[in-house]
Parts: sequence; structure tokens; C-alpha cells
Amino acid sequence: MAERNVSERNVSEDPTDVVTWKKEAPGIVHVTLARPPANALGPAILDGMHAAIDAAEKAGDVKVMVVSSALDGFFAAGADIKHLSKIDAESFTAYGDRMRAVNDRLAAAPFLSVAAVDGLALGGGLELAMACTLRVSGPRGRFGLPEVRIGLIPGAGGTQRLPQLVGRGRALDIMLTARQVPASEALAIGLVDRLTEGDVVQEALSLAAELTAGASLPAQLAVVRTVDAAFDLPVGQGFAFEAAQEQSLFEDGEAAEGITAFIEKRRPDFA
Repeated sequence: MAERNVSERNVSEDPTDVVTWKKEAPGIVHVTLARPPANALGPAILDGMHAAIDAAEKAGDVKVMVVSSALDGFFAAGADIKHLSKIDAESFTAYGDRMRAVNDRLAAAPFLSVAAVDGLALGGGLELAMACTLRVSGPRGRFGLPEVRIGLIPGAGGTQRLPQLVGRGRALDIMLTARQVPASEALAIGLVDRLTEGDVVQEALSLAAELTAGASLPAQLAVVRTVDAAFDLPVGQGFAFEAAQEQSLFEDGEAAEGITAFIEKRRPDFA
């Protein structure tokens, strides 16, 4: 998808303008952020993301959501600092809750998600990308959580999701130094899952197509839940949770169709 030629002048604050989405293929929806100059996560983008998730959930047939940016050099540059400079403590709480709600909804959505990053993903922008199931980057991708430079911490899931992806030591290094991690290092440490020299959005859409090709979405979501449980539960409880998820899939999921298709040597007809 070509990047839009957008400027900072006459920037719309209508959520339907700064966050748009379209169906790219069966089961795949593509969400695009476009709030110049850097996709700062102000109320318009947050409300737009909620609307995009609402639409995907209402459609009922979405298996993968790809999130990308229309702005050259930026995925999202973090919280809206200008907005923060104008609000009081009560409004700061409400703003933080809105950011966390978007990320939590995306992480727990009834579909998978892929962040397509071709530029800066900083602060809340990286937190949004980390809330996605997987991340694809181009060589221009740079990642960081620099909140300590303005006297804050990553407060929309960053201190929790980053260690799960890269480990405690690397997470502390990234957050305490406020440095930007280049794409090659991000791939090496597990912060991104795929690195492409080509078009990042097309690579993300190709990954989305791979995810929808012949796999059971309930089983994929169960994999995500059980892997997350490995970080949240003691190991014994994690094994028990894994067993319960598998039993549920066998009894109520698409396992019957998958097993029958395997025996009959045909492609499974998953919903």
C-alpha cells in the first residue's frame, strides 16, 4: 500500500480520518494510521483504533488484523506529548486508561494481529506494536521506550510486554537508556518476528495470508493463550492450563474437522 502524501497542515482529529481500515483478502483486515506528523497517539487515534477493533469483531470473519502507518518513517512515535502538557492528573489517568484499553483489546482480540513497522515505533507506538501477536519490520524500523526522558515510565503495557519478548536484562537496557533499537537487533533479540528488505506492508499481508492458510483460528488463539500463560502462571498451573485448552479444542473446537480432513487426505474446512 503506498504511503499517503500527508502534511501537518489541516490535520484532522476525526477518528474516522486518522484510522482507516479495509478488507484486503478473506479473513484479513488492514488498519492504517495517519495522523501527521508522527502518528502521536492522541485521542483521535485511540478512538479510531477502538472503532477498527469494534468493526473487526462485529464482522465476525476477521482472522488477522494488520496494523500499519501511512506516514513515511513512522509507525507511531508514542504518546501525544502536547496533549499531556495540557491535562491535569484526572485527565492523565483517563488518557492512560484509553491507551491501555486499546492495547489490551488488541492483545485479547478474537483474531490474530500483525504490526507492520517501517520507521519509528517509540513509546506508546512500540507498546501498540507489542500488543499485536506478531511484528514485521523493514530496515528503517527503530524501536524504543524512551519515557524516562520525560520523567515517566512506559505505562501502556511496555514494562510488562517487553520483558516477555526480550528478557529482563535487555528490557531494562532498552528502557533505562531510552535508546532506539535498530531493526537488525530487534530481530536478533525477538522484539520483531520478521525483517524484510522489501515492502513492509506487503510482507505483513503475506504473513497474514500464511496465518489464515489452513490453520484453525480457535487453535491459533489457544496457542497464544497457552504461551502467555507460561509467563503468567507457575509451571505446574501452566501445564494444567495447556491440557485444559487442548481438551476444550477437542470437545468444542475444530479438531473434529481437522482430524477428519487429515484421515481423508483433504484440506480442512475450518470456519
